[in-house]
Amino acid sequence: MKTTATDLTVRRAGERGHADHGWLNSFHSFSFADYHDPAQMGFRSLRVINDDRVAPGQGFGTHPHRDMEIFSYVLAGALAHKDSLGNARMLKPGQVQLMSAGRGVTHSEFNPSPSEPAHFLQIWILPRERGLTPSYTEWHPAAEHAAAPKVLLISPEGREGSATIHQDADVYRIRLTTGETVTHELKSGRGAWLQVTDGTLTFNGTELTTGDGASTEAPGKLTFTATRPVEAILFDLK
Repeated sequence: MKTTATDLTVRRAGERGHADHGWLNSFHSFSFADYHDPAQMGFRSLRVINDDRVAPGQGFGTHPHRDMEIFSYVLAGALAHKDSLGNARMLKPGQVQLMSAGRGVTHSEFNPSPSEPAHFLQIWILPRERGLTPSYTEWHPAAEHAAAPKVLLISPEGREGSATIHQDADVYRIRLTTGETVTHELKSGRGAWLQVTDGTLTFNGTELTTGDGASTEAPGKLTFTATRPVEAILFDLK
């Protein structure tokens, strides 16, 4: 069975919340900080998708989190991560870092470049339980992933070399050339959210472009076809 366009709920880029702090230009798919919309509080366990651009030499100073799975997907530039677990990493485009805040961590995220902005998605997913032991994991693309239409970035088991999350959530990167198609089977009782990071595609016949998101909870085959080169993040959530 194929999910139809009428089964989709679309969240257009221009409908998102927006905050411009000078050093940070951020678009919020769901309620976050000073942006609050009772109709946009998340999707299943997916709580935050922030599309962040950080000015050169700027960033988020050390601050605490708890009971949240937080990951960053770098789109352009670089992101310097430090945390109270002792991790100090430099993330580049296409790489993922995932921090399980558990019962409490502190961290900072900075753009280390003196001249180039950093662009990344910061995503929060609720964990399956509270009070977990904090942890940190990453995913780096291998050479064979460059042209792969669908690659697993994050999973609860860390399968296929993916980063590990404490939730029943699989996260994929979709990357297609013009006219290329990829499919995904959504099982009964699960929900899918697609976030387009760059380019244009159709999701079961509905066109989405940069910054757009769309979700469905109807089981069946999801079909993504690029109308121009596209990259997107697909969430398959319990």
